[in-house]
Amino acid sequence: MTTPSLRRLTLPLSREDARSLKLGDVVLLDGDAVATVGMPTQKRMVAELAVGRDLPLPLRGGAFFHMGVSYEETSTGPGPLHYVNPTTSSRFDHLMPSLIRTLGLSATGGKGGLGRESVEAMCEVGCVYFSFVGGASALLSQGVQAVTDCAWTDLIMQFRLNRIRLDGFGPVIVAIDAHGNSIYERLMTTARERMPDILQSLHPTAGNDETSR
Repeated sequence: MTTPSLRRLTLPLSREDARSLKLGDVVLLDGDAVATVGMPTQKRMVAELAVGRDLPLPLRGGAFFHMGVSYEETSTGPGPLHYVNPTTSSRFDHLMPSLIRTLGLSATGGKGGLGRESVEAMCEVGCVYFSFVGGASALLSQGVQAVTDCAWTDLIMQFRLNRIRLDGFGPVIVAIDAHGNSIYERLMTTARERMPDILQSLHPTAGNDETSR
């Protein structure tokens, strides 16, 4: 039995490619993305864009990942990659709607998803969210060909804006599509619906006067 090959996408995505993806699709990524794990970094991004300044690395229409990047530093810029490691996107949920809309992002990604305001922004511009497997740094790092550039070197390495070139990065899952559908919201709805039955199974005699006497 052979395993079907995964669809490969090149970043930055075209709007057509972004909107063609469906919730739950599993893909591999090629091309270029910008990554950081820094809260100060993303606050700086929002502030720079708010006053009409461009970011030091081109990101309009691009892919922006919540992911730490570690590499050798050389006199001419980033050297060989050590590893990449995704972080939790929901930490930045209050900043992402602005970044998605202002930059017209076509893709973002990390762990743990984004909330409704971010989902609405993604739907407006045609952007998808890729979920990266937590604890799979070694696997994900194999799909990074090189760190091609970095900016804001006053910050620690993982907080900088780091541009990475991908070659078979993943597999990653489309966890929020460009049409407003979110795996995370569906999971929360299912959990809420099941909660009464779960509580009842934990306390089967609750409210039963005959058995509680």
